[in-house]
Amino acid sequence: MSQQQLDTALAAARTSHANLEAAQAKQTAAQAQVNLARSQVQTSQDQLRRADVAVEQATTQLSYATISAPQDGQITNRSVAVGDWVQIGQPLMGLVPNEIYVVANFKETELKDIKPGQKVIVSVDAYHIKLKGHVQGIQAGSGAAFSLLPPENATGNYVKIVQRVPVKIVLDEQPPQRLGPGMSVVPTVYTKDQE
Repeated sequence: MSQQQLDTALAAARTSHANLEAAQAKQTAAQAQVNLARSQVQTSQDQLRRADVAVEQATTQLSYATISAPQDGQITNRSVAVGDWVQIGQPLMGLVPNEIYVVANFKETELKDIKPGQKVIVSVDAYHIKLKGHVQGIQAGSGAAFSLLPPENATGNYVKIVQRVPVKIVLDEQPPQRLGPGMSVVPTVYTKDQE
């Protein structure tokens, strides 16, 4: 073999060796990039899980800031304003439902013939109008029995006091004017079939 062929072969061997080392270095760098990409994927997944938890917590916190009424109606006697902090159990407002009904406190001696479904004419004092309705139900007990401070008549002498029993009357028609809690009405219950 001539010197020139030997030099060419050695140069080719050195070039191949250099190419091998470069390829090995590229492989090591590529493996490092793969490892870096895997760690970035893991980090991104962890961040995504943390973000999901943060969204869930924010949704829960937002639900605490929303108070839904149990039914439709008009707000009255409001004692809270936008931006106020409220506590659990704190009264915020009154809600007058859209369903209009009358709670008539009949004497217990008047209940003998009153039954659910009977026709009622309700005379509204404020507007001098008469509205049709029907008896929906009679409370099982007097109003005094369920009051905040029920009377304790234990004086030693037996005194019979006629109690009042709430009777719920639902109106069959919408009144022309707005009725509200506490308004005075006079109900007439038709205990016999008559118009």
